Amino acid sequence: MDPKVWMYLTYLLVSVGLTVWVATTLSRNGLVFLADVFADAKLAKAVNQLLVMGFYLLNLGYVTVAMRSANAIADTSEALETLSMKIGLVLLVLGVLHFCNVFFLGRYRRGRLRQQQGVPPLPPAGRLPLHPQTPPARA
Repeated sequence: MDPKVWMYLTYLLVSVGLTVWVATTLSRNGLVFLADVFADAKLAKAVNQLLVMGFYLLNLGYVTVAMRSANAIADTSEALETLSMKIGLVLLVLGVLHFCNVFFLGRYRRGRLRQQQGVPPLPPAGRLPLHPQTPPARA
């Protein structure tokens, strides 16, 4: 069989396997974080399922779009080089998606905590003088 076909098959197996493994790990361990973010276990579980579904759709969509290689693959070493580049890109996409999820959920959590603590939503408009000025003495 052509080395390019083997490369494609290996790429699909590794990429789908990595996607499933990362999604399962993030889903299981992220549920605790989501429960803290939303302060509601039922809502956290629902959002967790939605995030996992979106994660699968985005990542597997990227895997299938990026599968095609315009390079001519003559031998096994070129196939391995191209394969490592493609799997590396999949891992980067997985990392970016994870970072974005944690970043935005963390921002949401901080905003919710501020509202619970009664912190004003706007920063102060000015400064008070450090020392009160005394009016000049009249003679």
